[in-house]
Amino acid sequence: MRTNPVIQAAIDLTAGAVGGTACVVTGQPFDTAKVKMQTFPNMYQGLVDCFVKTYKQVGFRGFYKGTTPALVANIAENAVLFMCYGFCQQIVRRIFGLDKKAQLSDLQNAAAGSFASAFATLVLCPTELVKCRLQAMHEMKMSGKILQGHSTVWSVVKSVLQKDGPLGFYRGLSSTLLRELPGYFLFFGGYELSRTFFSFGRPKEELGPLALMFSGGFGGICLWSAVYPIDCIKSRIQVLSMAGKQAGFMGTFSTVLQKEGVFALYSGLTPTLIRAFPANGALFLAFEYSRKLMMNQFETS
Repeated sequence: MRTNPVIQAAIDLTAGAVGGTACVVTGQPFDTAKVKMQTFPNMYQGLVDCFVKTYKQVGFRGFYKGTTPALVANIAENAVLFMCYGFCQQIVRRIFGLDKKAQLSDLQNAAAGSFASAFATLVLCPTELVKCRLQAMHEMKMSGKILQGHSTVWSVVKSVLQKDGPLGFYRGLSSTLLRELPGYFLFFGGYELSRTFFSFGRPKEELGPLALMFSGGFGGICLWSAVYPIDCIKSRIQVLSMAGKQAGFMGTFSTVLQKEGVFALYSGLTPTLIRAFPANGALFLAFEYSRKLMMNQFETS
C-alpha cells in the first residue's frame, strides 16, 4: 500500500478535501468578519461592532457571504496542499539522504509544508479572490467605490473575466505566495511540534482527537500570528481592485502605513485568531481520521 504513490496521493488529496470542508464549516462567519475589517477598518470599531452591523444591514446570511467560493478554495487548497505535502516529504527525505519510510523531524516536516504551499497557491488565489470580493461587496457599495455590486459567485466570476480576463483571477498572487511560504512552514511546524509534545515518546499516530485538534489549532495560531499583515495587504489588493487599477504589494503596503498607520495591518486579527483555533483543529482532525480510515480500507482489501 505504502509503495504505491498514486493511491497514496489520492488518499492525501481526498483527506485534504475533507479537512478543508471541516475548516470552512467551522470558521466561515469569523473569516467574513476578518475580510470586512481588513479592507474597511474605519467602518468597524471591533469584532462585536462588525457582527452587529453586518446582522443589521444584511441579516444572518451576511456572515456566510462567500461560503461557496470559500468551500471551493479550502477544498482545492487543502486537497492540493496535503497531496503535495506527501510528495514534498519524499523530496526532503532525498535531500537529507533518508530512507523512504524514515520519520522526518518537526523542522523537516515544516519545510515540506512550506514547499507544498507553493503549489496550493495556484488553486487558492483565484477562489480566494472571488470569496473576498463577495464578503466585502456591501462595504464597496457603501463606500461608493463601486456603483453596482454582485451577489452571486457567477456574477463575480463573470465581472472578472469581462474586465481583466483569466489573469484577473490571479490579482494578489505574489502576496498570497508571500503569505503561504513562511505561513505554512509555521503551520506544519507548529502542528508537528505540538503532536511531538503530546505523544510523550509514543507514535504520533496514536494521538486522540483532543490532542489532534489542539495541535491543529496551535498550528493555525502560529500561521496567522506571523503572516497576518501580509494577508491584510492581499485582501485589499483583491477587493479594492474591483474599483479600478490597484497598486501591487509594496505600493499598497506603503499607502496603508502612510495613511492609516501600522495598526491598520492588524485590523481583523481578533476574529482571525478566534477562528484559527477551532477551524484548523477541525481541519487536521478531519484530515487525520479520514486519511487513516482510507488507508485501513486499502490495507485490508
